Parts: sequence; C-alpha cells; structure tokens
Amino acid sequence: MSALGDTLSDGLTVTRRNITKLRRIPDVIVFSLIQPVMFIVLFVYVFGSAIEVPGVEYEDYLIPGIFAQTLVFGSALTGLGLAEDLQKGIIDRFRSLPMARSAVLVGRTAADLLNNALVLVVMVLVGLLVGWRPTTGPLPVAAGILLMLLFAYAFSWISATIGLAVRSVEVAQSAGFIWLFPVTFLSNVFVQPAGLNDVLRVVAEWNPVSALAAAVRDLFGNESSIPVEAWPLQHAALVSVGWSLLILAVFVPLSVNRYRKAAAR
Repeated sequence: MSALGDTLSDGLTVTRRNITKLRRIPDVIVFSLIQPVMFIVLFVYVFGSAIEVPGVEYEDYLIPGIFAQTLVFGSALTGLGLAEDLQKGIIDRFRSLPMARSAVLVGRTAADLLNNALVLVVMVLVGLLVGWRPTTGPLPVAAGILLMLLFAYAFSWISATIGLAVRSVEVAQSAGFIWLFPVTFLSNVFVQPAGLNDVLRVVAEWNPVSALAAAVRDLFGNESSIPVEAWPLQHAALVSVGWSLLILAVFVPLSVNRYRKAAAR
C-alpha cells in the first residue's frame, strides 16, 4: 500500500477511535450543542428586538452568522483533544505502533468534522423552529453547508497547532479561546460592520468569519438589502474558500511539525 493509502487507512482507524470516545462521553456532544442553541435563543428573543437589519428579518440575518460562529468555536475541540492525548501519554502509545505519524492528526480532525456536521444539523433544526428560513433552492443550501464544513475543518488545524504547542489541556483551552473570541465577535456575525469605526470596520470586513457568514447568507438568501462595498464581502464565497485553502496550506505542515516536536519531548 502507498504512503498516502497507509495514512488514510491509519487515519480512519484513529477517526473511529475518537468517535467511539465521543460516544462513551456524550457530555462533550451535549454541551457542544447547548451553546449554539443558547446563542440562537438569546439573540433572537432577547437582543433581536433591539437590532434592525434593513431588508431582512433579524433572525434570518443572525442565524447563518451563528452557524459560522459555532463551527469556528467548535474547532477548539481539536486542540483540546490533542492536548489531552499528549498529557495522558496516548500520543506516546501511538508512536510505539507501526502506523503513519500524520494519521493521528488526520483522524482527530476527521472525527471533529463529523461532530461539527452533527452540530450543524441540530442548529438548522433549531433555526427553523425559531422562524429562520432559507429562501433559495436545495443546491445553494447544500453549497452553504459544505462551505461551512470546509471552513470548520481548516480552523481545526489552527486549533491542532495550538493544542500541540502547549503542555496541558487547561492551557490549550485558554489559548484557544483567546483568539476565537475576537475573531468571531469582531465580524459581521451579529451586526453589520458599517456601524464600527474605520479601523475596526476594515478588520471586520477582512475577517475570514465575516466572509463565511456573508457567503452563507447569500447562499441561503438571507442577505441584507444594504449594498456591500468591501471587496471580501462582495466575493464572500470565493474568499471563504480561499481563506480555507490558505489556512490548510499553512497550518497542516505546522501541525505536523508541532506533532513531531511534541511527541519527542
């Protein structure tokens, strides 16, 4: 079997191991579902009445953004899982086995991708319950879902790099959320960037999460009627794919490098 075949085969085995672990600790799945439901309920029923977005109901504007925010937050699980495996010596056990080194990272990110897909299904159902409706056809909706999963998968490699660079689960958790909060809140997830000052507005317009949220709104037919002047938001789907591929190109080799160093210490 080729090296790529070995990596995929071993990665599938590690994926099954991580999925089995999630099934035995369902609390992880339960709490990863509660947070997005809380965000949807709070912003739709508490803050939604005070926020107006021209040309669209606020829940239609908000919920695609919540989808994007939740999947980005969900990427933190990858770093936490790898940090836990390092701390408990699981990585050392993997190193003693005749398996591809990169299979650990492939298996971890693949399992978290499946978890993100489950979270997305639940969020779509909750969104429909609170009144959100996509107004386009099945193909654009499917494209939006695939785009979100690609974006989440790319972000999980950033989280993997962080999880392998630290020495404990606690540090991985703190380090992960330090960058996730500004990335998700300094964006167009909850409000339009036009209301921000010039510096923050430019940052929000070029934020990858803003591009994803804008692309998903466009694919679901939930965009505002206000014309968008920023180039990244005018070509949001293309920019989202570009950001995802760029992140993968940078952080996959970085993660593999960090894995080798972490396994050797």
